[in-house]
Amino acid sequence: MLKKFLVVLMSLSMIFLTGCGAGGDEKKAGDDTAAKVETGDADKGKTSDESKVAKPDGKALIVYYSRTGDNYEVGVIEKGNTRIVADMIKDKIPGADVFEIKPVKDYPADYRECTEVAKAEKESDARPEIAGKVENFEQYDTIFIGYPNWWSDMPMLMYTFLESYDFNGKTIVPFCTSSSDYFIGKEELQKYAKGSTVLDGLGVRGKRCQENPEDVRKEVNAWLEKSGF
Repeated sequence: MLKKFLVVLMSLSMIFLTGCGAGGDEKKAGDDTAAKVETGDADKGKTSDESKVAKPDGKALIVYYSRTGDNYEVGVIEKGNTRIVADMIKDKIPGADVFEIKPVKDYPADYRECTEVAKAEKESDARPEIAGKVENFEQYDTIFIGYPNWWSDMPMLMYTFLESYDFNGKTIVPFCTSSSDYFIGKEELQKYAKGSTVLDGLGVRGKRCQENPEDVRKEVNAWLEKSGF
């Protein structure tokens, strides 16, 4: 009798363990004109690992603001530091679409004058108008957002962008450029992109983007892989 009871007990235990083991397969949630969105290549040949951050029916969008003209440490540039990083992300994720943020009123080309305008906007909590918009924003599941560090903050037109769309349920992957490799903006993104999940960002020194881009590319690729791309 005791032997029969032990056999039944062992059978029930095996059923219970098998049911719990199924949980291992569950998905885990992770901690050019201004009016034009550049469409990425078709998402062909990707494995489930390469797309694990985005939903199967979602898409990725790279949004950035980048300034040219007279720039700190490197003089006059024709391609902005933040755009260089955005292009590197695009190279790594060719299926992503791209939207460049452009203000209706351009910032001054002179560096000092631009810093004064940026400071005044920050002090007044301004919302500069953006030219154009992202069409069908709801189709994107993962949003890369890039910007320069102005006065230890994002440029105010980035807040204009954040307040113009519904980020609920989306994943934000931020990056910034500045006079150092220090990243800023995660707390602000969490506050203004309500309902989103903000991943750890990347900070890149602007001078490196201009003078040693391949070194920056290695860092960008390592950051993307660490983030799950």
